[in-house]
Amino acid sequence: MARIVDISREPDYMAQALDVLAKGECIAMPTETVYGLAGDATNGLAVARIFEMKGRPRFNPLIAHVGSLSMARRHGVFGEIAEKLATAFWPGPLTLVVAKKPDGAIHDLATAGLATIALRMPRGPAREIIAEFDRPLAAPSANRSGRVSPTTARHVAEEFADTDLMILDNGPCRIGLESTIVKVLPDSLVLLRPGAITDSELGAVTDLPVRRPDAMNGIEAPGMLASHYAPNAKMRLNVTECPQGAGLIAFGDGKECERQAAKDVVNLSDAGDLKEAAANLYRHMKALDARGFDLICVEPIPTTGIGAAINDRLTRAAAPRE
Repeated sequence: MARIVDISREPDYMAQALDVLAKGECIAMPTETVYGLAGDATNGLAVARIFEMKGRPRFNPLIAHVGSLSMARRHGVFGEIAEKLATAFWPGPLTLVVAKKPDGAIHDLATAGLATIALRMPRGPAREIIAEFDRPLAAPSANRSGRVSPTTARHVAEEFADTDLMILDNGPCRIGLESTIVKVLPDSLVLLRPGAITDSELGAVTDLPVRRPDAMNGIEAPGMLASHYAPNAKMRLNVTECPQGAGLIAFGDGKECERQAAKDVVNLSDAGDLKEAAANLYRHMKALDARGFDLICVEPIPTTGIGAAINDRLTRAAAPRE
């Protein structure tokens, strides 16, 4: 049975976590984005355990989380542009995809055999654990592959109730969406996954154009599968009128939307605040899904700022499933 450890009440949580990680097992740890299923990124058996627990396809690479920029430099090639981005946004919700160092210790299974590596420095207890462990942690979202990401310890416990997973509880995640992922090239940045850090912020730091990935390149980073972040219910997006009996995810005051037919309504942000909406998205998706709806409808959400990331997650959640 999964075990929740409250960081605020158990002062030895660090020692407990380090002991589990040293044995090649996984923990669930809080970050500012979502809760991650973490294991030693240099240990092939630990990385394989992550893939096994999630049911994740092996071609889908993992992000290696680091405790310092010097740790990141040991595993990835950091040129001028990557250094600028790390200095500006780390620790924080930005993942950098850079060339993998040939002598880096991160296991090839974590990078799905690619010549690049995805690196991020998280905030809070996760960073402290990594720094103390002195090795990167592979840490995808702590949920079964393709499902809605967890933003509370309770979400993780529900997902992995049949395991002995140790879950570190630090309350709800502040941002609530996975990190922005950007591939660093000499003349441009490739936005592989939108997140809290926007195109304009990336461009302002680097003076480089930010472009979208070439579909011919395949999966280069997490979160690029067409169907992802999905509840059991079907999703219908950009509705202005909700069908009778469906669940509805609303946004703002709803003056232009018809909500009366919905059986249950949850609002991402009554005030129309996109950051608040991002923090609430997965929690509301999980709540409506738990109530057994066959269909969850979502009102239109602006694509400005973090709204681009919200819409990205919703589009993948609503995509046809195999």
